[in-house]
Amino acid sequence: MRDPVQTVGNLIDRAGVSYIGSVDGEGFPEMKAMLPPRRREGVRELWFTSNTSSMRAAHYRENPKACAYFCDRRFFRGVMLKGHMEVLTSPEIRREIWREGDERYYPGGVDDPDYCVLHFTAFSGRYYSSFHSEDFPVEG
Repeated sequence: MRDPVQTVGNLIDRAGVSYIGSVDGEGFPEMKAMLPPRRREGVRELWFTSNTSSMRAAHYRENPKACAYFCDRRFFRGVMLKGHMEVLTSPEIRREIWREGDERYYPGGVDDPDYCVLHFTAFSGRYYSSFHSEDFPVEG
């Protein structure tokens, strides 16, 4: 892979579904399908929306170790990013990430106490394409 930021960034931007992983209280990995990231800076930082009361948010508060996975089913390629997830509730970041239509998930609007932002910061990745896997560092 010549340019991980471009190759992986394009894959993330085209993926209709994101998968995020957390570690539960017993140390087991758990995965969840999510909407695509709301914002992306390179492939190092991704922002998702979630419920403050969700099991996933509780996992990340307890243990910030996380992964994010994106795939292109048509060409059978994908990328797994490994990093840390923060649960953000500041009014500033909530307003930045909010989109029209989100009130269907958070009826109280941008100030709904059950609305939070998940901020993922990657430090490494593994890309799969054409029967070949490649590890790469994610640099900031």
